[in-house]
Amino acid sequence: MTDLPKTYRVKSFGCQMNVYDGERMAELLGAQGMTAAAEGADADLVVLNTCHIREKAAERAYSDIGRLRREDGSKPMIALAGCVAQAEGAEAKARSRMIDLVVGPQAYHRLPEMVAEVANGGRPVDTDMPAISKFGALPARRKVGPSAFLTVQEGCDKFCTYCVVPYTRGAEISRPWADIVAEARSLVEGGAREITLLGQNVNAWSGEDEKGCSGGLDSLIRALARIDGLERLRYTTSHPADMTDGLIAAHGEVDKLMPYLHLPVQSGSDPILKAMNRSHSAESYLRTIEKVRAARPDIAISGDFIVGFPGETDEDFTTTLAIVDSVRYASAYSFKYSARPGTPAAVMEGAVTAEVMDDRLQRLQVRLAEHSLAFNRATIGKDLAILIDRKGRLPGQMIGKSPWLQSVFVETDAGIGDMLDVTVTHALTNSLGGVLRTAKAA
Repeated sequence: MTDLPKTYRVKSFGCQMNVYDGERMAELLGAQGMTAAAEGADADLVVLNTCHIREKAAERAYSDIGRLRREDGSKPMIALAGCVAQAEGAEAKARSRMIDLVVGPQAYHRLPEMVAEVANGGRPVDTDMPAISKFGALPARRKVGPSAFLTVQEGCDKFCTYCVVPYTRGAEISRPWADIVAEARSLVEGGAREITLLGQNVNAWSGEDEKGCSGGLDSLIRALARIDGLERLRYTTSHPADMTDGLIAAHGEVDKLMPYLHLPVQSGSDPILKAMNRSHSAESYLRTIEKVRAARPDIAISGDFIVGFPGETDEDFTTTLAIVDSVRYASAYSFKYSARPGTPAAVMEGAVTAEVMDDRLQRLQVRLAEHSLAFNRATIGKDLAILIDRKGRLPGQMIGKSPWLQSVFVETDAGIGDMLDVTVTHALTNSLGGVLRTAKAA
């Protein structure tokens, strides 16, 4: 038997939902009397909250585990959490004897109990995926920053052939309306001025409001927008199949809903989309974008792309460049295809060589960067509000988020959490620069 840890560190990889889960695990451990380890100090417990979307993300987690061994041969208690934990289960402990416990993303509310099991000599594994939500077992939210994540939906029923999410996060489940509204109020009371609603397919959320009326994400957004003190709302990640007319209309009707939409397309080629088991075509995706822009003309569109999917030809890739030029993305994430064991795509024929994937990714990213820079340059001279969320590198410099989610650099003595009115003076590919107009204190 060993002593229970007194300090902890949670390190999250991957998506915003992992960031949210990491915050909640930290709150769980804090509720048990543990404190976060000081920067640069050893922690008694290290939680690696992992991503399994791509091979490199999984390998990075195991590399981090190896680096946790101290010079004297000792190590902290190590918890492998997240999607790698869910996918590999007990095999993870066989792969690395340094791992003390393995907990999946639907079971992390048991983390304190499992830490106690380790202290008593155990090496527990919990990758259960119960239909009952874990959220009721989590502690109340503590003081948060000016921007906060709020998970409203988990899991995925889409079964894209390249993706492990349905296997690591389970079926689509929507959190109850009342629980979401209560947590949102708690976040605002704790200092949040902006909330981002999260889900693997966040726009698949559905539920009943306080009157028992059924609704989708648009009805939830409208309810949250009525919370006093909440100034901004966002949501991610969306699936084209779940962009309802009501949700599209909300972009033009709800002032607090920011003009930003992350809507992954993955490819511009219909044959590749079919092989991916995406339920949209290039044409239907473009029609959705047209509807969104009709509702909110100034909206920033963000997307995801995979190059080198099995069977992708030069012609297929050309159609992807064409959809990029058609949509003119304000920002985007692009990746080379990474085969994940257990997915249908992993055994498909027509593998694309690494050299071809490298070339296509480079060409795609150049095109995406051109459109991103053009979008940012179009904001020069505009007046906009930014929410300060961190300090810049230069003395007197602060950084805030624009309505379109760009980082905006400005010289000011305002603090984190302040809303500032600025005029955009210059633009880079991924950020803007501005000068202060007036400030509204938090």
